[in-house]
Amino acid sequence: MPQEEFWLSGPVPDIPVLAQPAAHALLQSLRELKELLIDFPEEQLWKNVGERASVGFHAQHLTGVLDRLLTYAKGKELTSEQFIYLKNEGTPNTAITPIALIKNFEAKVEEALNYFKTLNTETILTNRTVGRKHLPTNILGLIFHAGEHSQRHIGQLLVTASFLKEN
Repeated sequence: MPQEEFWLSGPVPDIPVLAQPAAHALLQSLRELKELLIDFPEEQLWKNVGERASVGFHAQHLTGVLDRLLTYAKGKELTSEQFIYLKNEGTPNTAITPIALIKNFEAKVEEALNYFKTLNTETILTNRTVGRKHLPTNILGLIFHAGEHSQRHIGQLLVTASFLKEN
């Protein structure tokens, strides 16, 4: 019997109400990533379909974007390691397995949920900036984008993975 989507499963314990949608989206993304990659053929992980990004790119990007958005939400600047990770997202690497990609995203989602637990109604609206241009936003905007961006890439990953599995 299929599980309910996370947004229909009630509140995530200890997560403030304003962070619930982001928590639900990240948990849903993680569940779907596991379903899509658990038996995904490793030889197709870095294969591009047309000029579209590979399954491996989307899975790496999920983790990388979440990491970067959490950094900004915490009021910090990106590190050189984060820029290197960004540069290498989608670069074919046969040492990276579908299971490793799942575990990496799972760890980052856990970090995000733990961070969300530290927020409250006042702190979630704290101003933050993004990138070298210091574009204005706030913590709520960053965590909302983390959730919706993850769902967007899960959708793209699903289409690419299903096409590769069928062909």
